[in-house]
Amino acid sequence: MTTTVRMRDITDEDRERLLEWRNSPAVSAYMYSDHLISREEHDRWFDAIRPRGDRRYWIIEVDGAPVGLANLSDIDRVNGRCAWAYYLADPGIRGLGVGSYVEFWVIEHVFGVLGLTKLWCEVLLSNEAVWRLHEAHGFKREALFREHVVKNGAPVDVVGLGLLARDWAEKREAMAAKLRAKGYAIPV
Repeated sequence: MTTTVRMRDITDEDRERLLEWRNSPAVSAYMYSDHLISREEHDRWFDAIRPRGDRRYWIIEVDGAPVGLANLSDIDRVNGRCAWAYYLADPGIRGLGVGSYVEFWVIEHVFGVLGLTKLWCEVLLSNEAVWRLHEAHGFKREALFREHVVKNGAPVDVVGLGLLARDWAEKREAMAAKLRAKGYAIPV
């Protein structure tokens, strides 16, 4: 069975879904903030994410069903870099390679479509599965931010990772082959 992943722009119909996802324990456990997001706070955020030059948001769909969110932020064309993050809100699709596909797609978008030279991110140190996935795609650990955020009332560490376009060029085919082996259509 082939899994089809599609990245689509956010629409107004996603407003409620995103609030529900962000307040779910499966997502909030890995975010910087873990408080219950109010309707007002969410609406302010949602209204501010409309396409701008310095950020982009996509809904991740698997076999036509929305399952998560990916975004680019701090798009800096002068310095050729941006940050990114994603989450899969549906635990039922984990293990299918969706996270790896999303990572591949975002990297290709940043270096190919946008023509930037660096992609970076921050991940809670406790979220080992995600920072290891980033490292598998060629990201290098560039920082350890000690006691960087407070989760459940306690300070936690955050890993800073970066990927350069030239490093991706060396890693791309190996990652594409892994995705093809899982049944994903990856361009040559």
